[in-house]
Amino acid sequence: MKTIPFSAVKLGGFWGRRLEINRTATIPTVYDRFTDTGRFEAFRFNWKEGSDLPKPHFFWDSDIAKWIEAAAYSLALHPDKELERIIDDTVELIEKNQQEDGYFNIYFTVVEPGKRFTIRDYHELYCAGHLTEAAVAYYKATGKDKFLKIMCRYIDLIERVFALEHSAEFDTPGHEEIELALIKLWECTGEERYLKLCKYFIDTRGTSEKDKNIPSWAEPEYYQSDIPVREFTFAEGHAVRAMYLYSGMADLAEKTGDKELLDTCERVFENVRNRQMYITGGIGATSSGERFTEDYVLSNDLAYAETCAAIALALFTRRMSGIIPDSKYADVAEIAIYNGSLAGVSLDGRSFFYINPLEINLEDRRRNKEHYYFDKTYAPITQRVEVFDCSCCPPNIARFVASIADFLYSYDDSTVYVHHFAESETEYDGIYIKQQTAYPNEGGVRITVRNMAGKRLAVRIPGWCEFVSLGGEKLNAPVEKGYAYIDIKSNEETLDFWFEMKPRFVCANPKIGYDAGKVCLCRGPLVYCSESVLNDGVRLSDISLDVNGTVGLTFDEEAGVYAAEADAFEDAPSDELYYECAKSERVNRKIRMLPYFAYANHGESDMAVWLRKG
Repeated sequence: MKTIPFSAVKLGGFWGRRLEINRTATIPTVYDRFTDTGRFEAFRFNWKEGSDLPKPHFFWDSDIAKWIEAAAYSLALHPDKELERIIDDTVELIEKNQQEDGYFNIYFTVVEPGKRFTIRDYHELYCAGHLTEAAVAYYKATGKDKFLKIMCRYIDLIERVFALEHSAEFDTPGHEEIELALIKLWECTGEERYLKLCKYFIDTRGTSEKDKNIPSWAEPEYYQSDIPVREFTFAEGHAVRAMYLYSGMADLAEKTGDKELLDTCERVFENVRNRQMYITGGIGATSSGERFTEDYVLSNDLAYAETCAAIALALFTRRMSGIIPDSKYADVAEIAIYNGSLAGVSLDGRSFFYINPLEINLEDRRRNKEHYYFDKTYAPITQRVEVFDCSCCPPNIARFVASIADFLYSYDDSTVYVHHFAESETEYDGIYIKQQTAYPNEGGVRITVRNMAGKRLAVRIPGWCEFVSLGGEKLNAPVEKGYAYIDIKSNEETLDFWFEMKPRFVCANPKIGYDAGKVCLCRGPLVYCSESVLNDGVRLSDISLDVNGTVGLTFDEEAGVYAAEADAFEDAPSDELYYECAKSERVNRKIRMLPYFAYANHGESDMAVWLRKG
């Protein structure tokens, strides 16, 4: 199955607006902060011990690489000579400082020379992967191949050292990513050895004695290296690393027809969506290793749910949608896109979250600082910032949003699949599709297709939707694994879908003790939360949602989506520490709620996704 690329899709509506914010605010802001912090300067390879320049970190290559990739995606849709010049200047520095044998890495050239390919956890192959993805993206956007050739030389060296000579001190990446890049490089160049190198890294993982030489604070499970990948039965370890590995496995399974590998991808997916995923699409529940914990251990105030992890989950499920037409994959992708990922960037596109908790209680934090990991690295901050010491998330959200239309469509010889809904128009490989919709605010989607006579259109029915109509009548088309299959009989047809989109109260599995007795308000793909700053400073712990009450909707111009106002009860204050329930009092009130991705845009505040059930 093939994907209609983002570069062939013109977006409007909600995503058109986010795309413009990404282009005019997010990409420039990340560039400015990476300039301020010395990341771009580091590509001059001019740092020396004792110099005034910031010491390069071992992941700085990847920060700039992701920014270049985001900028390249933007260039593919909106030419910008200044942006192109910045990338060209950086590529010149990469070419200048690439070693004769093709090696390129700032840290292991200027900080720890002589130690290349010796420290598995220092992101060497991860950086190489992101640089390769950036090179492919820039080549596709501009046709310029200098960067691409540079990275081909580097990947050729990696192939020799790892797959042929086995001369490195480890056999597989400590942080997966290069696996995805190798698939893209193979598709771009047609060089089969890049596909084989991807297969080598995936097949070798969990089988190497060299890879057991790991830091004292970690263990093989953290790196997904304890067993061969085809034996995985659940997701474990560092959440981003895991999802990048699963994405590479899905790519490889599709390209090679490896059913065993695909079956493994299905198993870990089911474990994640049914036992280890927040309702927002966040994954990786703990700051200790940024990792998965155990089934159903999903605390709210201590949720880690890194932005990059939600993005990686969406990337993995997008790949699965393109292999297996089952709506469960796009359903999870949609949750991760609209909630766990978008929460990582402010509404104005200029500041970011790394960690995405589902609850903030400022008074509890003040009283119990030790409970909240208030240290320099993992403090669950309450307001977004423009840059972090470990700033992987800002450029990642930038490249993610810039290429978001990659999620919309896939196709084969007989069927075009509509996985997601967005105001858009595309014409690609003889296929024309236009969507007219106010999604995610409304469930109406008008789809116009051309040049598809004799083929089928498969349209996903979102998992949250209880009633679907087509052309004003209840849908009567055949539905298989969550997709409605429509036979297209003429050269041009217009189909009017209506996905009933009403507010709904959702409960959690009782095994998630943190959410016992609580509910979450959702509408369509959006998860809602409440903030005290929007509700006269009310203590959210005093609020119970009236699940039998009404939910009003008003359009929020700043967020571009509907805010909600729900019927609720507020506990009346009491001076007693404990009192009989029968004597408790509560008053009716309204509680204003915003989509989760829009929280923390109105000042520091308490916040909660889960509120007590009234």
